[in-house]
Amino acid sequence: MSLKVVLFDFNGVIVNDESIHQALLDEALLSENLRPDPNDYKQLCLGRSDRASLTNLLQKRGRSPDARSLERLIRQKAIAYQQRLESLPKIPVYPGVEDLIYKLRVAKIRIGLVTEALRTEVKWVLNRVNLWQYFEVVVGGDETSQSKPDPQAYCLAIDRFNQLDPSLKLVAQDCLAIEDTPVGILSAKNAGIMVVGVANTYPFHMIQRQANWTVDYLHELEVDRVRQVLAGHQEWENQDREILENIN
Repeated sequence: MSLKVVLFDFNGVIVNDESIHQALLDEALLSENLRPDPNDYKQLCLGRSDRASLTNLLQKRGRSPDARSLERLIRQKAIAYQQRLESLPKIPVYPGVEDLIYKLRVAKIRIGLVTEALRTEVKWVLNRVNLWQYFEVVVGGDETSQSKPDPQAYCLAIDRFNQLDPSLKLVAQDCLAIEDTPVGILSAKNAGIMVVGVANTYPFHMIQRQANWTVDYLHELEVDRVRQVLAGHQEWENQDREILENIN
């Protein structure tokens, strides 16, 4: 195992916008004459796509949303999201994001992004903060049929890297994911990818129980240390394989 690619999540990892998404989902419910519940967001929405979030929220209230209604609500939310960000003095990017991207580029580790946000939202935000060009592969929540914690989006990101550069021969064990929610962490682990949990959205102790590494801030992530651990895992696997071969 060697660290070839780091895959960032977006909401809650790169941009501090979870409160905006919660407010917009509440507004979507109100537009349907339904009452929001502040406890629903973490339970039903955090780490999930707009489609999955809205479906969960509506089903909890006894609604069975059809495809047309969902598309309408998703479009309305996307428009409102951009308007909300445009009204802010600056895009709320988390401290340490640019530093970590710089460290990864110096270390010649490739960078991708796996998110449940709409690809258009991601591109708009990252272009505004001059970071879009650093992400070779981006998988948005509108490009997969399954939402996290399903591993589909992470598997698609690996496939896209290999299509982009077949010589990379990328496998899950060569990747590292950065996530901020239990749903996202589980998605990466379901794909066979080790995970750094960043305590932006949940307390450190909660994320620590689920991620392979946990940091308070992205600038604390020690890239060389992660590389050593991944290399160590490869050595242990090789030793186990040799032992099994000798036994057989």
